[in-house]
Amino acid sequence: MARRRKGRPIDGVILLDKPTGISSNDTLQKVKRIFFAQKAGHTGALDPLATGMLPICFGEATKFSQFLLDSDKRYRVIAKLGERTDTSDSDGEVVQTREVKVDRGQLERCIAKFRGTTDQIPSMYSALKYQGRKLYEYAREGIEVPRESRKITVYSVDLLRFSDNEVEMELHVSKGTYIRTIVDDLGEMLGCGAHVTYLRRTGVAKYPMERIVTLEQLQALLDQAKEQDISPGDLLDPLLLPTDTAVQDLPEVNITPALAVYILNGNPVQAGTVPAEGTIVRITVGEAREFVGVGVIDADGMLAPKRVMANQQAE
Repeated sequence: MARRRKGRPIDGVILLDKPTGISSNDTLQKVKRIFFAQKAGHTGALDPLATGMLPICFGEATKFSQFLLDSDKRYRVIAKLGERTDTSDSDGEVVQTREVKVDRGQLERCIAKFRGTTDQIPSMYSALKYQGRKLYEYAREGIEVPRESRKITVYSVDLLRFSDNEVEMELHVSKGTYIRTIVDDLGEMLGCGAHVTYLRRTGVAKYPMERIVTLEQLQALLDQAKEQDISPGDLLDPLLLPTDTAVQDLPEVNITPALAVYILNGNPVQAGTVPAEGTIVRITVGEAREFVGVGVIDADGMLAPKRVMANQQAE
C-alpha cells in the first residue's frame, strides 16, 4: 500500500522574495510548510547573500519548473572594488587587497566587454556538480576541480553608480550566468579585484515584480487564518499564479478535447498547423484554452506530449 503524502495537493507558482542570509532550499522548506503543500520545488538557487525573486512551484507546476530554470534573469548588484574574496562575495574571506586606480571611463569600457555572448567558467562556489558532488562542497574542503566553460549571454548591463570604490549595476542575462563571476572578472580586468556585497534578483522570465511576496507576509496570513479559525488556503492560495505561467513564453498549440484524450495518455496527434520540427510548445484545449501540458513537434509534424498535467481525461 502506497504511503499517503503529507500536505495539501495544491498547484501553482508563488513568487517569493527570498531574504538574505538563508539558502534557497531553506526558503523553499519554509514556504512549503506555510502552505502545507504536498509537493514543492524552486526554480534556480540564489546564493544565501542574495535576495529577490525566487519562483516556487507547487504540485503540477513542478513538472514545468525546468522552463523557469532555463529562462532569462535580471539582477541588481553592488560590487566593492579593491578586495577579492575566495567566494567572489562578502560571505567569503578576503584573499587579496589592491589599490583602486579606476576612472569612470575605464570602468564603462570594461563593463561593455561583458555584453553579448561569451564563455564563462563557473565559480568553485556554485551548485553545479562534478562527479556527483556540488562544486561548493569541494571548495569548502579546499579542493579545486576542473570546470568546463559555458556559453552565456549578457543582454544588457548598465552602470547605475560608481562612488567610494563601489560599482552598482543592473544586468539582464541568460540562464546559468553567475553574477559573482562577472564581478570577479571585472575586478581582474580593472586590476584591483572586486567582490559582490549586494545581489538582488529583480526578474525571472516575464513574471511581474508586483506579485512578489515575503516570508513575513505569508506567515502573517497563516497567523490571521488561525486567529479567524478559517482554512489557511483561503488567504494563501489567491497569491498563487497559474501553473502555465511557468511556460508562458512557449508558443501555443490549441487542440480539441477529443485529441486531448490521446495527448494525456502519452500519444502524439496530428494537430493541424504547428511550428517547425523540434519546437517545444504549450498545449491548450478547447475554446477555454485550458492548459494541459508541454509537447514537442516531432519529425512527422505530429504534436507529441513531453510533460502533461494529471487529469481525469487521461484515465
